[in-house]
Amino acid sequence: MSDATNAHPDALFFEPGGRWRTVAYGPAFCLVVLIAELLTGPQIVHWFAFVVFAALLAGLVAVQVVAARTHASVELTDTVLRQGTEELPVDEIAAVLPPADPDDWDSPDWESARALGELTGVPRRRNGIGLRLRGGGLVRAWARDDDSLRAALEAVVDRRQVGE
Repeated sequence: MSDATNAHPDALFFEPGGRWRTVAYGPAFCLVVLIAELLTGPQIVHWFAFVVFAALLAGLVAVQVVAARTHASVELTDTVLRQGTEELPVDEIAAVLPPADPDDWDSPDWESARALGELTGVPRRRNGIGLRLRGGGLVRAWARDDDSLRAALEAVVDRRQVGE
């Protein structure tokens, strides 16, 4: 399980989508450049510029982190799989499909299915997981750590099927 700062207490799998520590990278870089400028001894130190750029970088990255935490976060509990803002009840999942074979010329049908969440496809740097729904439809779940999500989904679906 990944960073559990905003995870539901019963979460079996959680990925936040974005990390707040990335907001500090821009200001940290500005500080490093300011120190380099102070050590090289220029006539004029650009204090105002460094403060403005640090604040600007932090603000822009903060907007991106909020968007990532809203639209690219993943959470799985015993009852619900949440992908971004879309929630899929675990009861609707009939099967977790096997991963695609990278050596096979034909891709499985689930790779062209609708991705869960409100985004048009699987977010960047995330891998899809095929799910067959109880009505026969196919969808793609996704996560950075797709192996862990797949294992957690398989365990939840197996428990549900044994309990029926």
